[in-house]
Amino acid sequence: MLAGGLFPYTEGVKRSVSEPRNADSWIHEQKQLLKDNPECATALYNLGVAAMEQGRLDEAERYFKDAIEDGARMFEAWVNLGYIFFKKGDLEGVVQANLRSVQVEPRYARGYANLGFAYLQQVQTDEAIVALEKAVELNPEIVQAWANLVSAYLQKDDIELAVRTGEKLVAMAPEFGLGQNNLAYACYLNGEYARAVQHVDLAVAYGFPVHPDFLKELEPYREPGGDGDA
Repeated sequence: MLAGGLFPYTEGVKRSVSEPRNADSWIHEQKQLLKDNPECATALYNLGVAAMEQGRLDEAERYFKDAIEDGARMFEAWVNLGYIFFKKGDLEGVVQANLRSVQVEPRYARGYANLGFAYLQQVQTDEAIVALEKAVELNPEIVQAWANLVSAYLQKDDIELAVRTGEKLVAMAPEFGLGQNNLAYACYLNGEYARAVQHVDLAVAYGFPVHPDFLKELEPYREPGGDGDA
């Protein structure tokens, strides 16, 4: 794909308590809770979040797996495991982790959004569309899923649906550069060159790094008489 972009994986970081100013003291407190109760899923989860935020992914993975073993409702731990697998380049691990997250909590939109992202990366387009449509059904304000859904429809060669979905996205989040970029590319493929230029310029204005080849493709349509919409 020349210019359509994907919004990357988003982890489900959420702590069960507010983090104090001193992170080291907070981690010590969680370890003390774990010492007093080795099967405390909450403390295991929180230590996993802390390790992940500090880039200690192997340690975080162990904590999250232990939290899942000790806590039946740890759907966010599954999403965070998916993030770790994503950082390690294990897309199948991403898929399996997020499948488990939505099995535990079927109304968890972020799990479906991340599942759709992973399927897109694997070029499993139909599965991606199902997951992303479910994500925006559960949470219509999850703009990352809308952006990836545009890319999924483009991957499916359903250009008109990609345009309509992109229009919904930029109406909801006009300053979301990726959304403007993906709508621009959909308009370009649909032969709406003036609109493509309009939206790609907005993508640039909002700080999105538009693919240079796409900008080059649009140059002829910036010239007088070069608009292919007529």
